[in-house]
Amino acid sequence: MASIRRELAALIERRAIPHEHVARAVSLSGLYPSGRAWQVFLDRLLLWLGSLALVFGLLFLIAYNWSEMGRWQRFGLVQAALVTAIGVYWWAEGRGVVARVALTAASLLLGVLLALFGQVYQTGADPWQLFVAWALLMLPWALVARFDVLWVLWLGLLNLAVALYFRTWGGALDVLFLGGEAALWGVFLLNTAALAAWELGARRRRWLSVGWATRLLAVGSGVPITLLAMVPLIEERLSFTPALLAFAAWLAALYAVYRHWRPDLFMLAEGCLSLIAVITLSLARHLLWHTEAGGFLLLAVVVLGLGAAGVFWLKRLQREITT
Repeated sequence: MASIRRELAALIERRAIPHEHVARAVSLSGLYPSGRAWQVFLDRLLLWLGSLALVFGLLFLIAYNWSEMGRWQRFGLVQAALVTAIGVYWWAEGRGVVARVALTAASLLLGVLLALFGQVYQTGADPWQLFVAWALLMLPWALVARFDVLWVLWLGLLNLAVALYFRTWGGALDVLFLGGEAALWGVFLLNTAALAAWELGARRRRWLSVGWATRLLAVGSGVPITLLAMVPLIEERLSFTPALLAFAAWLAALYAVYRHWRPDLFMLAEGCLSLIAVITLSLARHLLWHTEAGGFLLLAVVVLGLGAAGVFWLKRLQREITT
């Protein structure tokens, strides 16, 4: 759909389509959804929202009536819902939207069951262990289903586990970095490795070639490394830290991959935004912390100039990609 939109926009810009026929060309291109497409969209939307409402409704039901329910009632409700979701997946033979929705609901109910077990028996486990166990038990379902949403959910659980682990115990990265930075490093390394694996796997597995998942992983990789690059600027550590070196390497890799190997304006725009944020903070530290109020005006001009330069560059790349 995106390629059709770009091709049609290029034809209109080159005036290959007369102005009076543009509306008909847009209508015939299929860019506007038909009545049938709207029905399918609403049907799937209500199916997803309904299943999520049932899962979270069960969770809130148990939490609200905790004192009135015995432990067997709590476990019975969650396990019955879990078995029902697996039964629906089995009934749908693992294919179609219904099967995917059922397996996603089962994955969420698995987390509810683990949290209920830890709350009832007070195991004393750290929160990160809950998410690790949840991810491990959910992994076979993600492997069997080959569903992008389940894999993103699985990676989200690993992100929470890694962040909570480093915040609780620190770990090997604390030898090189501060405790707060270790969690960011762990999330950055995890999401960067996941993004690289996803991009390589998308070349062989068609179900992995969805743009939203790779872009979400890129955001999960870009946000922590940008924050890590900002830490030495905030703390006035003027030496060239490993975070700044990793940030430069991340920007270079982002440009090389999504400018030449697989052009993607969203990824490049993310890199521009991260670079602008770091440059702005660096200038703010010098202009606002060591100068008079006039630094605000100069900083605003710099931000506007960097934003305009980024937009100009991205627009030029868009024209190069579409032609």
